[in-house]
Amino acid sequence: MRSARPRAWLALLVACGLLSLGTLPGCATTQQTAAKKQAESKRILEARERRQEKRSKSDQQEGKQR
Repeated sequence: MRSARPRAWLALLVACGLLSLGTLPGCATTQQTAAKKQAESKRILEARERRQEKRSKSDQQEGKQR
């Protein structure tokens, strides 16, 4: 009976280790996805800012012409 216990513990540790390894790539993928979404959001906000600056400049020029 004594020899079965260390094997059971070893099997349990191996199983836990494999489960842990299986979750690591998922975390990396999630982080990569979050980084991509953050970069996309930044590009969208920068584009919006450029459009607003363009509008404000054209509105100022129209005001001067009137």
